[in-house]
Amino acid sequence: MPIRRALLSVSDKTGLIDFARALVARGVELLSTGGTRAALSAAGVPSVEVATWTGFPELMDGRLKTLHPKIHGGLLCKRDDAGQLAEAAAQGIGLIDLVVVNLYPFEATCDRPGASATDKIENIDIGGPTMLRSAAKNHASVTVLTDPADYPRCLAELDAHAGDTTLAFRAACARAVFRATARYDALIADELARLADLPADEAFPDQLAIPLRKVQDLRYGENPHQRAALYDCRLPGAASVVRGRQLHGKELSYNNLMDADAAWRLVNEFTDPACAIIKHTNPCGCAVRPILAEAFLRAYDGDPQAAFGSIIAVNRPVDAETADRIADPGRFVEVIIAPEFTPEALAILTTKPKWKANVRLLAAGAATAIPAGARFARNVLGGLLLQDYDRPGWEPATITTVSKRSPTAAELADLAVAWPIVKHLTSNAICLVKDRELVGAGVGQMSRVNSCWIAASLAKEKATGAVLASDAYFPFPDGVETAARAGVTAIAQPGGSKGDDAVIAAADRLGLAMVFTGTRHFRH
Repeated sequence: MPIRRALLSVSDKTGLIDFARALVARGVELLSTGGTRAALSAAGVPSVEVATWTGFPELMDGRLKTLHPKIHGGLLCKRDDAGQLAEAAAQGIGLIDLVVVNLYPFEATCDRPGASATDKIENIDIGGPTMLRSAAKNHASVTVLTDPADYPRCLAELDAHAGDTTLAFRAACARAVFRATARYDALIADELARLADLPADEAFPDQLAIPLRKVQDLRYGENPHQRAALYDCRLPGAASVVRGRQLHGKELSYNNLMDADAAWRLVNEFTDPACAIIKHTNPCGCAVRPILAEAFLRAYDGDPQAAFGSIIAVNRPVDAETADRIADPGRFVEVIIAPEFTPEALAILTTKPKWKANVRLLAAGAATAIPAGARFARNVLGGLLLQDYDRPGWEPATITTVSKRSPTAAELADLAVAWPIVKHLTSNAICLVKDRELVGAGVGQMSRVNSCWIAASLAKEKATGAVLASDAYFPFPDGVETAARAGVTAIAQPGGSKGDDAVIAAADRLGLAMVFTGTRHFRH
């Protein structure tokens, strides 16, 4: 059943003219609309205007042009059903064998700075998805293309099968259509939610589609036997690993991406120059300093052994001095993520160290705050857990001193660093900070006192004079007592335990300052 008639209506005109000429050369009649027909005419490619074909003019500034029985009847008619073929003939409906449609650039419009709500609404395509869905439903007979990358394969199919395409190709195209239209509708629903002041009961609606777009296939997942891919779920305004530009190095792995994301989210907690060093999604080093190179050196010094083969993130463009420090002999780095890299820094990191060929350099763009309304998702078998992103950081106005001794100015400066770090550690989480540098962390333990002991053991002598942050309350005084024995002088914790009085009494007895933040930061 050779393709004899095609309908072309595309916003993205990449490859359009060459493809249309190839169809005409194979004896295919072309129907087209609006801008597509203008482009074809300008290139000398003959086509029939859809309004001529239907006998019905375009209306309402082009909003209504392809929603017509002569279009959808030509797409939906079953070629193996004599009754439907007779109906089509009786109504003067000619069959359409190939549909080439890509949709109005709704996403690009929404991403354009200054785009108004009207601009966005006018770029919601109605006729395009409808034609795609009609053609895809009838893929037993109709070929439908949404991506210019598929044009060459379609032509190869026509040449190999006497002007027809195989059912396998048409079925694959139909699957692509429904995925594309599903994402398109999800984008629209997502943007309409952003434009509205949503009532509380719509924060997590009964039905939710997430607009995912594949960024790349990965070599494998967490382990070599697991397949994996990276998808972009569209978070406007947020610089991220997903939308970062890889400037150098081997392909990013699943684990690289997980760790790079963890490092990037932590380092963007701080407004001053900061560096975070991550292993297995947990910070093994983090420091804040007036100069980026110094922030890196102090972060690396937090746990040099763990920092070997780590992921490094900074919240300022990497300059030559910082790059030179990172590239010191004896260090090995898997990934460096930053807003940008200066040309001098790129030259150092790609020529100086022994690992120059392998290090992945990722430019994420200007560091930004996580947009309001951001969600964080975790998979469970057969489902998805979705929650608000854990946005709160150190908020002095909400801090309450509960001990007899108030924190000193130096202790408060360290607590302001410790509190954002602890929310990026795996629970039960404890971190020690001294001179705005992470010096010890205890993570993922079944009891909080064990996390305290681990953090103090890693900090060693640096624990003396350090401050401590705990992601959740202390149920008993034992954690406070462990910290005090190590030399900790001040503690930040959420509070809210039945044992708060005993814990506060222990802090007073041991001379520690303690503040309650009122906010828990579990990360499982």
